[in-house]
Parts: sequence; structure tokens; C-alpha cells
Amino acid sequence: MTARISSADGPAANDTLATGAAATEQHQAIDQRETASDRPGVAQPVPKRPVPDQPWGRIFAGMLLLLAGMLGAWEWHWRDFGVAPSIRNTDALWAIQRRRIDSGEGDATVIVASSRLFFDLQLDVWEKLDGKRPIQLAFEGTTPLPFLEDLAADPKFTGRILLGIAPEVFFGAYGRHGKAVKYMHDESPSQRVGQWLSMRLVEPYFAFYDPDYALPAVLKRLPWPDRPGVPARLDVRRLSVTEADRNTHMWDKVENDADYRALMRRVWEQNFKPSPNDPKPEDKAKKRDEQIDRAAKAITTLRARGVKVLLVREPSFGPYLEFDERLYPRATSWDALLAKSGAPGIHFQDYPELSRDWNSPEWSHLSFADAKEFTAALHEVVVRDFWRPETAPSDTH
Repeated sequence: MTARISSADGPAANDTLATGAAATEQHQAIDQRETASDRPGVAQPVPKRPVPDQPWGRIFAGMLLLLAGMLGAWEWHWRDFGVAPSIRNTDALWAIQRRRIDSGEGDATVIVASSRLFFDLQLDVWEKLDGKRPIQLAFEGTTPLPFLEDLAADPKFTGRILLGIAPEVFFGAYGRHGKAVKYMHDESPSQRVGQWLSMRLVEPYFAFYDPDYALPAVLKRLPWPDRPGVPARLDVRRLSVTEADRNTHMWDKVENDADYRALMRRVWEQNFKPSPNDPKPEDKAKKRDEQIDRAAKAITTLRARGVKVLLVREPSFGPYLEFDERLYPRATSWDALLAKSGAPGIHFQDYPELSRDWNSPEWSHLSFADAKEFTAALHEVVVRDFWRPETAPSDTH
């Protein structure tokens, strides 16, 4: 049945009919409106929104002042903590030193190690005694094997290598900075320029410009509630100060600030205790043997090219020394590496001048003053027993 509206319903009914007809026409127009898909290749009108008139110049200036104030407060905070500006030890900084070998210094003495020879061998002292400054290619928390293998594959290198052996890092294949070699070979021009600008315009002037003082790192260290099933761990904090050519020494705060020193000892002690996440003994032995085989192969290649390779077991102390010896006993690690590689080595326990009672605030690295003395003592042993000019080639490798 169709509803009928008579004229007796009056003007209101007519208005209703007109409104309904207009709405119907509007809906039909909407349904027939072309969209972007209906008009391929035709630019659509850009919607415009009026921007209110504001004092944008003053707003921008205020923003800059606020930013400067916040950065200034952050800088003041870390200066008050005892931090001073220094060069950041990055893959890019390592790459600068590595490129020296391919730029005419292929006969240099090169330090290939983890943090102990990185912190404890002072380039200034070695240069004064030896007449030539070594190239520092050590990296903290990283097995030196990738660096050793990279040098073995580079025919331009014909010099000498001090290969540092820190048992936990070397035989455990720690790889914190293992990608430095790849970074060096793949580094782009823009990355080089960025490193150059950072070393000259930022790092010498700002104390907070260090990964340890980045806001995410600081927030992570706050005493958050423990997550169920996730053991809380202390991260390694800043330990050292680095110069432009990667000459590095222990930060004096580790030595002189009792609380900070205790914190670093607690960081190491986390590793001394057995953990469910520890590798199985058979897996650990397999990894150790793989590291020994890799090192022996690289050393054989280097020695065949006339490169002198000398292994150095750097000092550790107290609980850290006990941990080193328990984790990787000398007979199955250091002695096995010497036998497999055929290279000579200096174990600090075999030399009274290297095993004296050094000042090691956190059991793994030497204070700045003692690092200088250790460098002089190590150089004396090296020259006296291994790298004497008059020795036959078969005895100097």
C-alpha cells in the first residue's frame, strides 16, 4: 500500500516533501562523486588549514633557550659526578687506527687484545722506550680474534703483534665489538665525515657525550621493580678514558671513589657466581678449542709472512684471577694455545717483574700510574727475551 498525502495536510506536508527530495538528490550526488581512484593521474585538491598568527620567532628562541638549559643542566650533573670530556671509543675510532696499516705503517707494532692490554699498555711509555708508537687495535669486552684474522688476511701488514689473552673474553669468544672490522671495510664517506666532526666539535667539549650517560642508559639503571623470572643484572659502567689515537687508561674515579669502585667489583662478581645460563662444560670446551684453532691458523699465516706474534697473558687479581683460573685452567687454555700455534708467550705469573702487587682497583685492570710502570716492565721482558735484533728469525716468531 502506498501512503498518500492530500492537499488537506497543508504547507507543512509540502515542505516535508521538498526536504525529502533534496536529501535524496544530495545522497545521489554523494554516491556519484568521483574519488581519487576514479580519476587516475589527476591531482586532488590540497586541503588548506589556516595557521593562526603567532610570534613564531620568539617561540623558536624560547625553544632554543629551553634546550640549552636542559643540556646545560645535564652537562653540569655529570661534571659534578667527576666526568670530563674525552674521545668516544667507537668502531669508527678503531677504523681510523686500523687504516694506518694500509696507509704506509704496515711494519708497526700492533696491540691486538681486549680491555686489559687496552687499558694497561700505555702508548706514550712504549714509544719512549721503543722509539715508535704502537697502533692500538684492542677493544674492551671483545675477543681479539676477528682483528687478528683481519691482519692475517692483509698482505700490507708485516710488523709485530702483541696478542693479549684475557681467558674469559678470548676463549669464551666474547664479541661486543666484533663488527669493528666489517665497519672499517664498509665505512661510508658520510660516516667518516661524521666521525671527524664529532671528534673536533663535540667530544672534546661535552662530558655527557658518552654512552654511559645517555638518557636511556640512565633510565635503565634506575631501581625499577624486578620482573618475575628475569634476573636483575648490573651493566658494566664506564672504566676508562680514551685519547684520539686510542691510547687508553683507567678512569681515576674507579681508583679514587670507593663507592664507584665497589660498584664495579659487584658488576664483575655477577659473573663469578654459577648461573643457570652458564654454558655446559662440553659446550664451553668446544668453544675454547674452536678459538684456539682459529688463533693458530691466523698466527701460522702471519708468521709465514714474517710477522712476529707474541702472546701476552695480562695480570688479573684476587677474585677475578680465581675466576679466570677456574673457568679456563692454564693447562687447557694458555698452554694449549701456545702448543697449537707455535708462538711464544709471556704469562705474567712467570715473570716477577710482571706479577708484582700492582694496584688493580677492580681486580681486572691497573690504575693509570701502575699501567705506566707495567708497560715499562713488559717492554723490558719483550726486548730482552723475544724481540732482540740479534735473534734468529725462528726464535723471534
